[in-house]
Amino acid sequence: MKQGLELKLGQHLAMTPQLQQAIRLLQLSTLDLQQEVQMMLDSNPLLDEEEGVELAASDGPSPAPEERQLDLAAETSLPEELPVDSQWEDVFDMGSSAAGSATANDEDLPDFEARNSREQSLQDYLRWQANLTFFESDDRNLAELIIDAIDDTGYLGAELSELVETSGRPLAELEAILRQIQEFDPPGVAARSLAECLSLQLQQIEEEDDALLLARRIVDEQLELLAKHDYVRLAQALDAREEKLRAAVALIAALNPKPGSEIGAGASEYVIPDVIVRWVGKRLRVELNAEAMPRLRINRHYAGLSGGKDAAHRYIQDQLNEARWFIKSLQSRQETILKVATAIVEQQKDFFMHGPEAMRPMVLRDIAEAVEMHESTISRVTNQKFMTTPRGLFEFKYFFSSHVGTDQGGAASATAIRAVILKMVQAEDSQHPLSDAEIAKVLAEQGIQIARRTVAKYREAANIPPASQRRRL
Repeated sequence: MKQGLELKLGQHLAMTPQLQQAIRLLQLSTLDLQQEVQMMLDSNPLLDEEEGVELAASDGPSPAPEERQLDLAAETSLPEELPVDSQWEDVFDMGSSAAGSATANDEDLPDFEARNSREQSLQDYLRWQANLTFFESDDRNLAELIIDAIDDTGYLGAELSELVETSGRPLAELEAILRQIQEFDPPGVAARSLAECLSLQLQQIEEEDDALLLARRIVDEQLELLAKHDYVRLAQALDAREEKLRAAVALIAALNPKPGSEIGAGASEYVIPDVIVRWVGKRLRVELNAEAMPRLRINRHYAGLSGGKDAAHRYIQDQLNEARWFIKSLQSRQETILKVATAIVEQQKDFFMHGPEAMRPMVLRDIAEAVEMHESTISRVTNQKFMTTPRGLFEFKYFFSSHVGTDQGGAASATAIRAVILKMVQAEDSQHPLSDAEIAKVLAEQGIQIARRTVAKYREAANIPPASQRRRL
């Protein structure tokens, strides 16, 4: 047996506090972002808000995102791009995560149009991910059963043995579906205990270092000592030095013990669109909403005091670095939102030209490939982000739906099918309204094969009453 040494070169991305901040800002709604900006302004004297800044009219070509962004002080060592699109970034706090996608037939996507007018619950969010993950009806039914048993804090509130009795399916099948749901966003969801919740979040970090390995051991073996803050015994039990223990504890402290609490925590009173879509001639222009963009700058007076080496000057330097990182994170957020929104509009141009009946089937993977980002990043960007368009105000997620196959071998969007059903009902004889079976038959004649129960689901999602209630004398 030959023995030897192998030298590998590679780049490793550390989960720094700055990267955590960039990821967290990316997932915030505009209203939540405004609160975050205000808190930063209140806490950091190096950060100022620009007053009365007006952007130029958009008659000409849209300026690049960096031209419409924030005033960065010179001589900064920040990277040009924040790597918010990593596959393991989902560890910290709320957000939209790996929601899987494919192009298999799926008639049971939720009605995303309703998301524009009501608060999204944790269960809604999990069902959306499930419908883009499970494509066999049996698996989807089991996923629905498990999701229904998840409480508002994100924990599984029922024993799997109870779900076995309810479903009549083997325990192994339920465990397999549960493991997949535990990979959904928010990280740590569907756990059965605090230890499992924290462990699930730590498992999603792929870059292993000493702090991560030690954090996993603490969660798996010594969570009780951590809860008691008995760091002396904890260090002894793990045979760990104080410096490494401190890093591991800090990593655990950054996790969310109630991962579901951030979803549906409170309905917004109003919506500020992140993006504006408009026709310019025969082309659609996509641009960031200036009203939603925080405009910040470095306080140059205080920044000029950061050159010394005493404690006061070090404090100013730390605050300066924090302010620069925050501005850079905001810029990265805006650039990513604009890039994703532009890709969505390009994919769904027929919708803007002809309406919902022309909506194309589209899943997260389509946009992820178009902008060369990970699906978890796309899910994160599309959550609680809105665009105002010539056809109304829509959440980004409205444009996503999987396809229903047609007899010609093509595909129709579930959203488009709902629009066709609505048009049929609007044109029906009010004395002899169409039943769900009759609607299914007409759709079949058009090459779209869906079951009567699916017609009923789409009809209810569009707030269309059944035929018996639509009949008029």
